[in-house]
Amino acid sequence: MAKKSWVARQKKREALVAKYAERRAKLKSAGDYEALQALPRNASPARLRNRCQLTGRARGYIGAYGISRIVFRDMARAGKIPGIRKASW
Repeated sequence: MAKKSWVARQKKREALVAKYAERRAKLKSAGDYEALQALPRNASPARLRNRCQLTGRARGYIGAYGISRIVFRDMARAGKIPGIRKASW
C-alpha cells in the first residue's frame, strides 16, 4: 500500500488539474505562455501519476483496469475480473 500522503497529494493534483483545465486550454490556444507559467505547477496534467485505485501503487499500473499488476494478478486468480483466466497450455 502506498503512503496515504502520496495518494492524498495525487487527489489534490487531480482537483487542481480539473479546476484549471479550461483556463490552461484557452491560454495555450492563445499562445500566452507567460500567463500559462503563472498558473500553479500542479495544475499541469503532466504532473499527474497513474495509481492503483485499490492500493495507490504507482508502478506496474495496468491502465485498462485501473489497478496495479499485483492486485490484477490476485483478482484474476480469484475470478473477479470477467474474461481473464490463468494461461495453461
